[in-house]
Amino acid sequence: MGQPTLVKADGYSPLIAPTKKGSGIVPVPSAEFMRGGNGVGAQWRPALRSIEDDVDAAWEPAVARATDLIQNSGWISGMFDQAVANTVGSGLRLRCSPENDLFGQDETAAQEWRNNVERRWGLWSETAVECDIEGRRTIAQMQEAAFRSWLNTGEILGEIVFRKRFGSPRGTKVRLLPATKLSLDSDLMKRIVSGVVMDADGFPIGYMARRRNRAMGEYTTRVPARDAYGRPKVIHVFVGLPGQVRGITPLVPVMKVAKQFDQLADSTLLGALIQTVFAANLQSEAPTEEALAGLLTPQEQQKLMAAGVSPFEAWAEMQAGWADANVIDIGIGGRIAQTFPGQKLEFLSPEMPATSYKEFSMHLLREMARCLGLTYESATGDYEGATYSSVRMAVNEIFQITLARRKFVLAPFLQPIYEAWLEEEVASGRIPFPGGYNAFLANRVAATRSHWIGAPKPVADELKAAKAHQVYREMGVITDEMIANDLGVDIEDVYAQQSREQTMRQSYPGSGGRAVNVQIPDAMIEADDKKKEGGDDG
Repeated sequence: MGQPTLVKADGYSPLIAPTKKGSGIVPVPSAEFMRGGNGVGAQWRPALRSIEDDVDAAWEPAVARATDLIQNSGWISGMFDQAVANTVGSGLRLRCSPENDLFGQDETAAQEWRNNVERRWGLWSETAVECDIEGRRTIAQMQEAAFRSWLNTGEILGEIVFRKRFGSPRGTKVRLLPATKLSLDSDLMKRIVSGVVMDADGFPIGYMARRRNRAMGEYTTRVPARDAYGRPKVIHVFVGLPGQVRGITPLVPVMKVAKQFDQLADSTLLGALIQTVFAANLQSEAPTEEALAGLLTPQEQQKLMAAGVSPFEAWAEMQAGWADANVIDIGIGGRIAQTFPGQKLEFLSPEMPATSYKEFSMHLLREMARCLGLTYESATGDYEGATYSSVRMAVNEIFQITLARRKFVLAPFLQPIYEAWLEEEVASGRIPFPGGYNAFLANRVAATRSHWIGAPKPVADELKAAKAHQVYREMGVITDEMIANDLGVDIEDVYAQQSREQTMRQSYPGSGGRAVNVQIPDAMIEADDKKKEGGDDG
């Protein structure tokens, strides 16, 4: 039961502190959150503000620190590379999935139309001159750069422009922009919040962009979010809470941890250097002159005598300028320091167990990896102690983060680009559409529906995964398309390739003219299990 709350007997006017006995105070039981505020968390009282205010205040320093970590921390840079490889890979592929019934296509015609769209999209998206306004990146390379921008700033910013060039018959182009080009200025009277111009419903209708030219320098101008026909002109992607209009880097929660790791490494290295470079410190009860003479070789003593300088005189001269002239340089290995009489030089170092650094550094690395959506093994390359079961479980859980990032970060970046490209293709007649361009505009949402497919989930044991697919298919609870999705391939591409290979087999007498149906023997599975029981998984 919690601490009683003291109130007057009449039930009104709660008192802060109890009074003397007999004053009419009676204890009343209470149940409340975070009672007992005199403990460790008594001083932990963060301010509660709107999420948009928090993001606005922290955006610039957070992005600056994230950029510094990426540029100067090998661990963070490597984790970013791994996160990009897991989510983007070689680029998400288009799987065209229009609602054919809405514009009157049968399945055969719809299949032919989908194949035509995907082939033409591949041709356009894999040609940098066609898809990039700068002519530098393909769509796959843009995905990689856009996802890095999201990891660094929490946002993806881009423009869809129309410009034809020599040798490029299509005008739809994409311009990737750094998120820092979006102003953080706010003007509530004009419904501008952190550079985003909104209508009364909170719908973005424009953006305050930072531009630069030779005559005016840097200035801010308003860019409409859509053109006169409602087509998107600006791509602004972020993941946030209700009320949030700007994103922020996912690295924010572990910035302190990353700096702690650097401090741990630096202090550990410095401690090791101090304990190594100072091999000895002379402490002697003998007079300083004799002690100094004992440190000199016979040749050095003869030079002092020839110069008429005794070791004691040399000591006296050195004592006069001791504070300025005597510098202890830890960069000189094996240096012996001689102190003056009555003075003592000690190096006190804490007794640190040999495993403390490794254990604590692994803890910090695990926290950083978890924040970035990676397993510890994937982020660090350290698989010591990992088993098949532990790796499989970790991959299954982390892969859900990868799928979420593909759906909520990369797909919103790719979809408006695909829609703008497809509209141009239909309007120009390069891709026929039932009913023509007007019918496409009337059924735009249904015609442009699509899915974006990435690399499959990593599998620790390919043989067991294949056997599971085979069993589920025989049970009738999984389809060929679901298996193809798990493998990261398009089932239609697989069937088309099998058909071509079947035709090729018929043209070669030695092939038998038929495809080979492979069944996985149970003996192979059992042998593989016994092998793992003897080593990997214990």
